[in-house]
Amino acid sequence: MGQKKDLTGSEKSKIVRYLAEGCSSLKIAKLLKRDHRTIKRFIQNSQQGRKKRVEKPRRKITAHELRKVKHAAAKMPLATSLAIFQSCNITGVPKSTRCAILRDMAKVRKAERRPPLNKTHKLKRQDWAKKYLKTDFSKVLWTDEMRVSLDGPDGWARGWIGKGQRAPVRLRRQQGGGGVLVWAGIIKDELVGPFWVEDGVKLNSQSYCQFLEDTFKQWYRKKSASFKKNMIFMQDNAPSHASKYSTAWLARKGIKEEKLMTWPPCSPDLNPIENLWSIIKCEIYKEGKQYTSLNSVWEAVVAAARNVDGEQIKTLTESMDGRLLSVLAKKGGYIGR
Repeated sequence: MGQKKDLTGSEKSKIVRYLAEGCSSLKIAKLLKRDHRTIKRFIQNSQQGRKKRVEKPRRKITAHELRKVKHAAAKMPLATSLAIFQSCNITGVPKSTRCAILRDMAKVRKAERRPPLNKTHKLKRQDWAKKYLKTDFSKVLWTDEMRVSLDGPDGWARGWIGKGQRAPVRLRRQQGGGGVLVWAGIIKDELVGPFWVEDGVKLNSQSYCQFLEDTFKQWYRKKSASFKKNMIFMQDNAPSHASKYSTAWLARKGIKEEKLMTWPPCSPDLNPIENLWSIIKCEIYKEGKQYTSLNSVWEAVVAAARNVDGEQIKTLTESMDGRLLSVLAKKGGYIGR
């Protein structure tokens, strides 16, 4: 009987079965043709069970080190807990302890996305604010487009899940499922639209003007002569908006010179309709809702827009005076929304 190093899984199963039948270790060794010492060692190890984990004493963090960690966390946003502690020369702290310490002084957040502003952009934003500082913004029609997808923004499908409960299952699409481009405008306490841009996400000058012909013009035609005389049309600097073709088309409709607001570059934070888009998205994607078709997400957009009352829109349009003052106070810097 030669001695082997390890028992196979099949041999271990047989040993357990023979023991249950009352066989001795010597008899089992003969039946399996294995060394008696190997069988005895396996039986002894099985009876001992798993060794208990020895908890190592955790490293204590001093008040001075806590201050260093707080300073490093403020100086290194988006860094990992390990990187923060290493920058403070604090070693030997497990991840669970690092996260618990940081949780008392910070919060995990995603980085804010905003357009880049260089010196020229800031100067143009200041010039724009000075130009329109005395404008009656209740006469301005603020317009913009928004794209909505079937699944909503990444990271919105999160929430509190009770202990013992499973997280809801979300659809996973191979090609994203597409989306809908929505156009709308707000003036004083009125919402114009929303309208579905049928051609899809990308607009050129011709399709943009044809879209305004089919949608905006129908609303504009019903307004009084005094309203048309005083209204100022606002649009951003998207290529399809700022092209010579689109500018000439608007001029033929009487929207030109002072009636067409100039717009500073990289300035979505100055357009109050961006806040309307946030309100609508929060409503249609609440509780991580997903959609199975473009028609269903469009219907949700229309329903959410109808729930936005005139007072909410008026609050947005009346915020413009404060936005202009903030731009000047920050010397053209980004003001948030």
